[in-house]
Amino acid sequence: MARGVGQLSPARVAGAGALAVVLALTLGTLGAVALRAEFGAGLGPADWAAVRFTLLQAVLSATLSVALAVPVARALARRRFPGRGLLITLLGAPFILPVIVAVLGLIAVFGRSGIVSQMLIWAGSEPVSIYGFQGVVLAHVFFNLPLATRLILQGWLAIPAERFRLAASLDFGTADVARTLERPMLRQVVPGAFLVIFLLCLTSFAVALALGGGPRATTVELAIYQAFRFDFNLGKAALLALVQVAIAGAAALVALRLSLPTEMGAGLDRAVTRWDAARPLLVAQDAALIGVATLFLVLPLVMIAVDGVPALLGLPPSIFAATLRSLAVALISAALTLALALPLSAWIVRGRARLVEMIGTLTIAASPLVIGTGLFILLFPVADPTALALPVTALVNAVMALPFALRALVPALTAIEADYGPLADSLGMTGAARLTRLWLPRLRRPLGFATGLAAALSMGDLGVIAMFASPEGGTLPLALYRLMAAYKMDAAAGAALILLASSLLIFWVFDRGGRVNADA
Repeated sequence: MARGVGQLSPARVAGAGALAVVLALTLGTLGAVALRAEFGAGLGPADWAAVRFTLLQAVLSATLSVALAVPVARALARRRFPGRGLLITLLGAPFILPVIVAVLGLIAVFGRSGIVSQMLIWAGSEPVSIYGFQGVVLAHVFFNLPLATRLILQGWLAIPAERFRLAASLDFGTADVARTLERPMLRQVVPGAFLVIFLLCLTSFAVALALGGGPRATTVELAIYQAFRFDFNLGKAALLALVQVAIAGAAALVALRLSLPTEMGAGLDRAVTRWDAARPLLVAQDAALIGVATLFLVLPLVMIAVDGVPALLGLPPSIFAATLRSLAVALISAALTLALALPLSAWIVRGRARLVEMIGTLTIAASPLVIGTGLFILLFPVADPTALALPVTALVNAVMALPFALRALVPALTAIEADYGPLADSLGMTGAARLTRLWLPRLRRPLGFATGLAAALSMGDLGVIAMFASPEGGTLPLALYRLMAAYKMDAAAGAALILLASSLLIFWVFDRGGRVNADA
């Protein structure tokens, strides 16, 4: 194996180049931000209010998402019903759903003219307000409840079936199973799930932009945008960016201390039968939990379709131009993601470089606005950042999608090298021959998934483009936000439907393309 590593020097050079790009866009931009930050000016009262609001909404959003996900994941883990696999798959849909589209769907359900408010008015109560603190938390729970459910569900499914058989033979009840099997698993899984969701809520920009705002509902991300876009105070924007990075780093350290290893032991991979949960009352309870969670996730998307279809014919031409720009940015971003992920994956697997993998996933804790601020500081003296809005957006989106691409490619490439690597080494298959004849045919599935995911995430992103774009330009998410800000809700519904369909379609095309006639 050592000889194979030595023969792959071109791949290692490509991996080093990709790693340099990642470091430049993370640590390099962070360094530019640090140099520009106005430490002497400090943070004003409004800035500290934004820090407090950011921490409060992130903690509450993550807590609610995880707390609600635990019973839903438990219900899915101990029940078998038609469509269960499809439902679990659909739990991943909000991850690729454009944030601004979901916000519009939530407004259609929970806004002052939405379904819930109309029911409350009919019952003689006051309508609810989705704007401000409660709206930000509600939107974050909508996005992150499915993610938390998927993460925690994996913990339940990792408990060997033999443990439940043993519990049944000992006549354990529901409380006994929870104490001896489920709580130790949750102690291991929940801190990590909480951290991921906390970081996502901490760096969430589109939700705060659409539903927050105002002195009492401004996040650090939104304060960075306001200091940058409205005041053009790069020093203050840079200082706020450093504050956000410090909060995210502190959260990661706390989660590492809280997470305790729990070893459940090996099993025989038998199907899990839950004798402890066979009582009719528990069956009805689990059915209700699954039904309510499904309705909460599906109803906003249904409302997007209901409100969007009638508005399609009246959309302005600028929406279709913005759609084409979004598609171009998404395709370029997906290509850049693969250009970074493939050489990094080869270096990680062939060189056994776990540090490279850690650096490659560094952007999962980064903020697009922090990276965008650093890039603007670097570009402003030498070029017009507005003219580079689309290329910069594609580049940042590519780096933000890199951790997910590595998560798909590295395990698959590891398996390929374990199965075929020694034979390929004995045949002297290196460089382009190894790439085209061994790796690519067997990486079609994860490559298709990673490409589709990167394209869909870029298609719906409303981050860097909001900082760089000119008033008349921008991508479809930014055009949608501008329609919402102008209270043109009918046109916004039509644009949201186009954005939703485009994001799902571009993901499906690449993901399906990776599975058609795949060799492995």
